[in-house]
Amino acid sequence: MENSIEKQTGAPLGHENIMGTMPVGALLAKLSVPMMISMLVQALYNVVDSIFVSQVSEAALTSVSLAFALQNMMIAVGVGTGVGVNAMLSKSLGEKDQKSADRAAVNGLFLAWVSCAVFMLIGLFMLPLYFGAQSTDPTIVKGGIDYLFVCCVFSQGLFLSLLQEKLLASTGRTHYAMICQMTGAIANIILDPIFIFGYCGEFLSGTRGAAVATVLGQFLGAGVGLYFNLRKNPDIHISLKGFRPHLPTIGRIYAVGAPSIAMQCVGSVMVFFLNRILMAFSSTAVAVFGVYFKLQSFAFMPVFGLNNGMVPIISYNYGARRPDRVKETIRLAAFTAEAIMLLGFAVFQLFPDTALALFNASEQMLSIGEVALRIISISFLLAGLSVVFCSVFQALGNGLYSLYVSIGRQLVVLVPVAWVLSRFGRLELVWWSFPIAEAVSLTLCVIFMAVLDRKIIRPMARKDAAGGTNASE
Repeated sequence: MENSIEKQTGAPLGHENIMGTMPVGALLAKLSVPMMISMLVQALYNVVDSIFVSQVSEAALTSVSLAFALQNMMIAVGVGTGVGVNAMLSKSLGEKDQKSADRAAVNGLFLAWVSCAVFMLIGLFMLPLYFGAQSTDPTIVKGGIDYLFVCCVFSQGLFLSLLQEKLLASTGRTHYAMICQMTGAIANIILDPIFIFGYCGEFLSGTRGAAVATVLGQFLGAGVGLYFNLRKNPDIHISLKGFRPHLPTIGRIYAVGAPSIAMQCVGSVMVFFLNRILMAFSSTAVAVFGVYFKLQSFAFMPVFGLNNGMVPIISYNYGARRPDRVKETIRLAAFTAEAIMLLGFAVFQLFPDTALALFNASEQMLSIGEVALRIISISFLLAGLSVVFCSVFQALGNGLYSLYVSIGRQLVVLVPVAWVLSRFGRLELVWWSFPIAEAVSLTLCVIFMAVLDRKIIRPMARKDAAGGTNASE
């Protein structure tokens, strides 16, 4: 009987995943540090990519900035699906339900291919409409279409690489996830100048060349990730033999993942409308906004990496009914996130001109950008807690709370406030919409966190204290 159970679970009887046994501080560091490093490399790629594009022209940089909203939507779908798979898989492993964990992984692969097909259609038919709604400059529109066409039509690498990284992270193998992401990002950085500056021919140069370098890096990362999951990840068993989509599993994945997708897509909508507000001032203002998004990734990406390590710990211990480990994980993640954001705030306040100079900034771009970076970075002081709490909501199966926070911050507050402030005709006032929106976001997060503490965490602790079943028993 014991051998039968061991065969079904893929682990010996009595085996306990490190997410239920290792000290929380050491565990969070073990899972998060590799992801934080890989996210920093990803941030470096984002910046280097734009630095090379800026050497072509400011118009090319503006094209890539306008492309960001749709490109971010692609990432939102990939990451959101991965978050849903991550939460379901980690919780299933915590409950010792190997079959459900494997089913989550395989259906996640299926959903990655479906997502790719959707964005291929968008790339083939919708790009002129998308860019035409933001700019009337034919050079900017053409550069944007050249860039996004390649990214959308060849998006298989993006969706598969994102899912492979989430599968590795959800089983505690974040060092492999780090290798996957770093492989793709480093390849991208190497290929950028080769393609952007026309060493592979004029047709594959400029913004189109930047996109080609991007998708090649994504395919390479996806291949490495698939290898690790098939050969180095015994906690899940991926097999497409006899596969059919399992609707209950897909429903559970999107119960958590759909709010995450919607939350990040809200960010794309925000960027789209803010670009339109800024274009009324100048295309340089749009370029500055695009540069800000690249630079702020050095602060936010490590926090996202921290969250990637935090979510499976919380989900696992939620499934195993260990509230003390859940609370300690939240506390340590919040403290670390605030420290990272404080460092980012200091850099933006002290060295905005140095950062902008990397992008071949003109005098006008420097004048606009220094003010923008100093004002927007005030929001960093609040954002660390908001980002961590939103991931906690998802890990505890309440992704809708994250969606409410995102909608409240970006659509209900940021865009309307930016539009109202723009009516005064002073560009610097528009940047203040970011700190205002972040204050609202943190207020909502604190309220929702108090609700979850009362409804989920405290009752879990009381039940265990009264002799309820504990997964460690």
